[in-house]
Amino acid sequence: MAINLEALQALEITDMRFAYGERETMLYALSVGMGRDPLDLRELPFVYEGDALQAVPTMAVVLASTGIIRKTGVDFTKVLHGEQRLTLHRRLPVAGELLANSRVAAVYDKGAAKGAVLLLETTARSAADNAPLFTFLMTILARGDGGFGGPQGSGPEPHQLPDRAPDQTDMFETRPEAALLYRLNGDRNPLHADPRASRRAGFARPILHGLATYGIACRAVLRDVCDCDAGRIKSFDARFSAPVYPGDRIVTDMWTDGDVVSFRCRVPDRDVIVLNNGRCLVRARS
Repeated sequence: MAINLEALQALEITDMRFAYGERETMLYALSVGMGRDPLDLRELPFVYEGDALQAVPTMAVVLASTGIIRKTGVDFTKVLHGEQRLTLHRRLPVAGELLANSRVAAVYDKGAAKGAVLLLETTARSAADNAPLFTFLMTILARGDGGFGGPQGSGPEPHQLPDRAPDQTDMFETRPEAALLYRLNGDRNPLHADPRASRRAGFARPILHGLATYGIACRAVLRDVCDCDAGRIKSFDARFSAPVYPGDRIVTDMWTDGDVVSFRCRVPDRDVIVLNNGRCLVRARS
């Protein structure tokens, strides 16, 4: 079934309500590697409520999953998550209720052989005071839905990394059960849990969620650039470039230029870049 451009442009979800608490905040932090060393006092405030609990900023992308992609009519079996962009309008609360709106911000036709590109935007505000909390933009490649006669294009230009050696690197070894833990944040796709499902999709075994790698990259920036102060992160954007397998060692390379931190994630044991073109905007130390 061809994409109906007019219907996509009109598609909108309004005021969908979500609630989360300290448990979800600590679970997310654990699932992206916080607390691996339980004696590390810098990370303890992300996983322990007795130490002025903080939320990892990238948790925002799992808090307001409105399901708009399933209302677009695209062939969900041929969908790839290309990029994730997040803007935080203020520090993410560790608990609360949200009201979320989602829409199709743009759609591009790359042709019948290459598919369509959809930009799905979600904005969330606090249900308590109606103040904006965050906005995120997902770039989705619908490989089976091109050739519908829509506008050409491919979405926002990726951030270019500096042409020099990284200023900092962080190595993180993911656990074999990492995908089983991360899926408890809400994404229950069997691709990340069932070896039979992953083989049908062309993978030797279940792969880690791309957004888990995204969160692991945020952990590295928080630790190595922001001194574990979650309030310093204003935005966090990245492009997904290759799958990660639970158990992989992920190296995050970081470059700091003023208030912009560029980053990428690679798996050196397989010589592959798994997250690329990363850009984080940070606030100055308070």
